[in-house]
Amino acid sequence: MEGFKSTVLVGILACWIFAACVPAAGQLKREEDPCMKFICESGAVIRGDKTAKKLALVFTGDEFADGGRYILDVLKRQKVPGSFFLTGNFYRNKDFEPLIRNLLKEGHYLGAHSDRHLLYCDWQKRDSLLVTHRQFLRDLKKNYREMRRFGISKKEAACFLPPFEWYNETISRWARSFHLQLINYTPGTLSHADYTTPEMPNYKSSDLIYKSIVDYETASPAGLNGFILLTHIGTAPQRKDKFYYRMGDLIAYLKSRGYRFETVDRLLGL
Repeated sequence: MEGFKSTVLVGILACWIFAACVPAAGQLKREEDPCMKFICESGAVIRGDKTAKKLALVFTGDEFADGGRYILDVLKRQKVPGSFFLTGNFYRNKDFEPLIRNLLKEGHYLGAHSDRHLLYCDWQKRDSLLVTHRQFLRDLKKNYREMRRFGISKKEAACFLPPFEWYNETISRWARSFHLQLINYTPGTLSHADYTTPEMPNYKSSDLIYKSIVDYETASPAGLNGFILLTHIGTAPQRKDKFYYRMGDLIAYLKSRGYRFETVDRLLGL
């Protein structure tokens, strides 16, 4: 009987130690959830660690790539990594193929931006979906199919930036079910407005865009820490004032302010 009691006591003690050392499934899940560590909006990570002087330069592309060669040269000269989120339209364009291969060769992050650059939800009523789950998945799978032609697997490109940078909670949930983490640009600057053309009511000049970034960096207590700073790899011909020509100056300025540049997956630890 004494031996039996000892065995039971040892078993209970072992279970107690194991339970104390191993986190519960829910706790482990919470610790691995990027939205528990970073700033999120509607399920998408929109900013990394605000205490670390690091940021990611993110470029999206669909039908235009006029800034590609220039951006690639600037990043190489400045020894800075970039993250490029491109549509299936972009990956399919034979004129863009040399650029894509050079981006890969230089070690930049290449991800998905939807296949056909779909608008997922209404501009005014954000909760109103314009696509079904089936349409969303079919389109996204086609995007990754085009990426596979360049040797890019979904596993190594698990960050997904939605087309038009517009989404809602449902889109975030659908992305997670497809084992992707939705991300978006950090609000506060006008960097994403570099696509605008003079006839648009929301047109923003490159000077104004640059100033908005510098002003935010100097005025905000956290500066651009953890920022996902988004611009475009190409813009419409109607825009003659190309912001990508300011990229070298911007990187030099941010370096002088002590920032380190990361690909977006490294910035977010994904």
